[in-house]
Amino acid sequence: MLNKSRTEYSLMNIIAGLGGYVVNTLLGFICRMVFVRCLSESYLGINGFLTNFLSMLSLAELGIGSAIIYALYKPIAENDENKIAALMHVYRMAYYIIGVIVAVAGICMMPLLGIIVGDTSGIKESIYLIYGIYLFNTASSYFFSYQGSLITAFQRNYIVVGTSYVITCLQSVLQIVFLLRFKSYMPYLIIQTIGTQAYNIIITAWTHKDYPFIRNKNIIPLSKVEKKHLFKNVKSVTVYKLSGILVNNTDNLVLTYFNGLGITGLASNYTLLTNTLDTLVKQVFNAVTASVGNLNASDSQEKQYSFFKALNLANFWLYGWAAIGVAFVSSDLVKLLFGSTYVMSPEIPFILAVNLYMVGMQNAIWTYKNTKGMFRYGQYILLVTAALNVVGDIVFGSLFGVFGIYFATAVARLVTNTWYEPYVVFKIAFGLSPIIYLKKYLEYLFVLILSGTCCYILCNLIDTNILMLVILKLIICSVIPNLIFFIVFHRTDEMQYIINIVKRIRRLIFGRRRTK
Repeated sequence: MLNKSRTEYSLMNIIAGLGGYVVNTLLGFICRMVFVRCLSESYLGINGFLTNFLSMLSLAELGIGSAIIYALYKPIAENDENKIAALMHVYRMAYYIIGVIVAVAGICMMPLLGIIVGDTSGIKESIYLIYGIYLFNTASSYFFSYQGSLITAFQRNYIVVGTSYVITCLQSVLQIVFLLRFKSYMPYLIIQTIGTQAYNIIITAWTHKDYPFIRNKNIIPLSKVEKKHLFKNVKSVTVYKLSGILVNNTDNLVLTYFNGLGITGLASNYTLLTNTLDTLVKQVFNAVTASVGNLNASDSQEKQYSFFKALNLANFWLYGWAAIGVAFVSSDLVKLLFGSTYVMSPEIPFILAVNLYMVGMQNAIWTYKNTKGMFRYGQYILLVTAALNVVGDIVFGSLFGVFGIYFATAVARLVTNTWYEPYVVFKIAFGLSPIIYLKKYLEYLFVLILSGTCCYILCNLIDTNILMLVILKLIICSVIPNLIFFIVFHRTDEMQYIINIVKRIRRLIFGRRRTK
């Protein structure tokens, strides 16, 4: 097994995640621009709708992945190959069963398509054929995807994301070529399917090569106590995942039901931008998750909390910056990339920015909650969030349209998991008063509002062509927030911790260069 420091692994994971994602995102936007010019809004709508619809089937995963990755941290730290192999054996068998369940459930849900989607006159191909291909991609991945989790648990997520981004980039180039040549959705979808299967095969081969012991047939199985503990964690994550799916994936369903595929297609351009920023920032958190798990398994609570404070500041910094960009630049960017007919009213990017920030500010909390195995805490709170979200979507959606649907999601989160999960992590994991987190949260919020107000005033002073407008707004919404954030926080312990990590990384990189 490879033996590197947590800093080295995190650095490699961040470089692979951010570098690959930037290139992939640029190609993805180009592909999106070609997509909207070669195909109708209905195809854009069905693309977003089916992605959300089939995401709901991931409920069958039952939280096994999160529970087993947590269970892997300790045996990996202790280099216990038999325990790792035993856990992966349970993982593999569970995912084989899940793949079959997802396939069967997906087929059974086919009759609902006609009811939810409604008018499909803008789509030439059979909606059921398109759905079938999406379902094949989703179900088949369960027979392979568990392999990548082992690589990630070993802090080598750079392999997983690197492979994913190389394949996705090639896939995007081919999709652009075929869209321009044939102006047809089916080749686009087939290329996507080939890319998915290629990724599954490569990651499986890589796992078998680097960790051959997981294929050992003489594995000592988990004890009854271990299986019971694992089952409890799986049960807790199951409820949590079900609630999360209902919160995150019902908006598009309600939006399609009330307003049709056309409006869903328009909104999907904005959600594409917010999801792109969200995923970009998450590359940092995904890169350090396994290292946090290793830290929690081997170091003191004081060190764990020190790193949390630094991670939480980075969390605010990145998501605060992203939220300001979404609020004040996204509509102009949509106009530049896709055309003025795709621009929505100003309150839509604002409420999407609010949602992005609220969810993003939970990342540091979720990272510690998951890597500490605190799955049973708050397993039911998201059910309340989900219930409030569904009711709010219907009520506010019927009254205020698109804005009402996204507003309902923000309200549901605010009154439930936004406060509860930090409460649990501080009270149980750190043994500290949750008031400490609340004060810091409100301090961050005040600084964000101050920064946003300055950006709003300056952006409204600009009057020029659309390209220069986007460029100038991007500059304003990048320089102003980062400048204010630095002035306010540069002397804090958290910022000094981050600066020390950056210095350590710099020595690591340049020190190695000098020795070569």
